[in-house]
Amino acid sequence: MGLDDLVAKAKNALDGHEDQAKDALDKAAEAVKARTGDGTDAKVDDVVDKAKQYLDEQKR
Repeated sequence: MGLDDLVAKAKNALDGHEDQAKDALDKAAEAVKARTGDGTDAKVDDVVDKAKQYLDEQKR
């Protein structure tokens, strides 16, 4: 099983569950921010925003 196979499986698993994935991203971000300094909050938020944008783009 190659990387392309794993990516395809991940996309199939997310299909129709994008909102749940976004909720999970938010929870993960809060957990990371709770364990790191305030200096990383903006970077964590930026990464989560980009991940959510990617999910939205995949729905099209």
